[in-house]
Amino acid sequence: MDIFNQKESNVRSYSNNFPVVFSTAKGCWLHTEEGERYLDFLAGAGSLNYGHNNAIFKQALLDYIDADGITHGLDMHSQAKAQFLNAFNNHILAPRELDYKVQFTGPTGTNAVEAAMKLARKVTKRTNIVTFTNGFHGCTAGALAATGNQHHRGGQGAPLNGTMRLPYEGYAGIDSLALFETMLSDNSSGLDKPAAVLLEVVQGEGGLNAASETWLQRLEKLCRQHDILMIVDDIQAGCGRTGTFFSFEPAGIKPDIVTLSKSLSGYGLPMAVVLLKPELDQWQPGEHNGTFRGNNHAFVTATQAIENYWANDEFEQHIHARSEQVNKAIQRTLRRYPSLFVRSKGRGMMQGIECQSGDLASAISKACFDKGMVIETAGPDDQVVKFFCPLTISESELEQGLHIFEQAVDSVAEKLTQKAS
Repeated sequence: MDIFNQKESNVRSYSNNFPVVFSTAKGCWLHTEEGERYLDFLAGAGSLNYGHNNAIFKQALLDYIDADGITHGLDMHSQAKAQFLNAFNNHILAPRELDYKVQFTGPTGTNAVEAAMKLARKVTKRTNIVTFTNGFHGCTAGALAATGNQHHRGGQGAPLNGTMRLPYEGYAGIDSLALFETMLSDNSSGLDKPAAVLLEVVQGEGGLNAASETWLQRLEKLCRQHDILMIVDDIQAGCGRTGTFFSFEPAGIKPDIVTLSKSLSGYGLPMAVVLLKPELDQWQPGEHNGTFRGNNHAFVTATQAIENYWANDEFEQHIHARSEQVNKAIQRTLRRYPSLFVRSKGRGMMQGIECQSGDLASAISKACFDKGMVIETAGPDDQVVKFFCPLTISESELEQGLHIFEQAVDSVAEKLTQKAS
């Protein structure tokens, strides 16, 4: 551990909570150099929806590398890119009647968000973008301006401009859309007509707040009425995490722009895209570019992910079954310890349990780690224990992880009782 403490920046965070050296991983398991193994209920913060070293993806990637396939190609045409675009169109866009152009940005989610915001401003010739409380969109300047978390915003060291924040659904009991509509119609509200609204359908880092279908439909209607673009940040909630490939599908809405990253490559390889309606594709060549917007290795594994998991509805059925399994464990815990917990959060395989405090959630996370499971917290006070295992996890492996969680809760509750007495 000495080399990390001596040479790695203090900005690291996950390793502070999980202080071991991992060496190998497979499926939903992480292995340390000491031979210990941990169930992974973090899954690369949503980048490993198909598990570690998925055998199908790995073999396709090894074959591609062995054949000297293009690795880096800027934005030039490649066979791997063509195969990805065909698979994405045939199995994801067309069946959902979504007509989007695909923009390959730099390989991070925050770069996709930056491009989406930039494009909205370019097309509408307006600068203001409406975002929502507890939203998280990245840590580069533009995306950070749209992010609510003060801890991350504080790291900027400069003013964050160009956005206006509204309460997310359920925030402090405020009907934010009624407020938004009133402000849009009032010339003295002080609201500059926005280029776009930017939101997560399920807020990941913000505490697994899930917008209702009705609220999303109302928001889309408002945007259409006032010629405002709707951007859905599906970087964490997309690629099946909420049960459907896109988080917004159950609401029946069709955003103008969608950002994807994290599990898009399927293998943990960096890859990000912006999906935009064809009429919005008003970029000039190279106007938003980046050296690493052509990760062909990621194209190879992303194609395999789509063709092997999204060509029919079997994977969605699996996600639904595992989601029910998680929810049952959360409901059991709520019934057993009503004084320790507030409510369940999220949907699909993006669920969590809200604790009475961040300290309690942290204690449960630590107890889980001590028992052989990696699980993180989320929310403005880190008060939500966040179940984020690979979507490919088996019923028995998931049950093992949920059992560890319930044991951890029991041990923390017992310590609290002893301390109180």
